Amino acid sequence: MSLRFNYREVNAPAFRAMMSLEQHTAGRGSDKLLTELVKIRVSQLNGCAFCLDMHAKDLLKLGDYQDKLLLVTVWREAPIFTDKERALLELAEAVTHISEAGVPHDVYEKVREHFSEEEFVDWIMAINTINCWNRLAISTGMYPGATL
Repeated sequence: MSLRFNYREVNAPAFRAMMSLEQHTAGRGSDKLLTELVKIRVSQLNGCAFCLDMHAKDLLKLGDYQDKLLLVTVWREAPIFTDKERALLELAEAVTHISEAGVPHDVYEKVREHFSEEEFVDWIMAINTINCWNRLAISTGMYPGATL
């Protein structure tokens, strides 16, 4: 594996724009566990090894979440996930694969059982942000352990 180039240096304004979006979404969500689960699942779906490695480590720093980390790929079959986590993981999958079926109404309803409309938008923004980071990392050749 080799890093194609350091996108932070090559286009600092683009990096600052992404960091602004990251800071906005990070400041809105108070549940770090949910945030890391979403980032992990989206990174799995997109095949982003760099982000998956980073967020798996971030999740483990939060506490004893090894079981959730190991089972997030099969969250539908794993009873350790709460209804709130399940709703958000389903939303993350729908938004990441939005061209396939949009965000079905039943997914929206499940999320709304746990979150306000404003929080719904916050989660959409957080999901979009990790999708953007994944695309940046993959396109520029980032890999676990790559340093910029």
